[in-house]
Amino acid sequence: MKIGVIISSNDAETSWNALRYANFALGQKDDVKVFLAGKGVEYQSISTDKFNTVEQAEKVLQSGGKILACGTCIKSRDQEGTEMCPINTMKDMYEIIKESDKVVTF
Repeated sequence: MKIGVIISSNDAETSWNALRYANFALGQKDDVKVFLAGKGVEYQSISTDKFNTVEQAEKVLQSGGKILACGTCIKSRDQEGTEMCPINTMKDMYEIIKESDKVVTF
């Protein structure tokens, strides 16, 4: 199954759970793409020891999942794109939603 995960929260626990879900789906042999929108692009800076979003994102990438991020949202926060938060567009989010069998939002 193809699963799209949309994260638009900068709450550490919410983002952590979204990424944990993505990792679980990858473990079930699903194809997973994560799109970070709005406050979701802040997931690296909100990571804590208890809710380690960076560690979960690294697992997503190591397990063959993809992480994409809204470039406008990144730039509006004076951030730069990174491997773990690459600059993409709304077209990319549209494609994830269009091609996915299921989409979950956090």
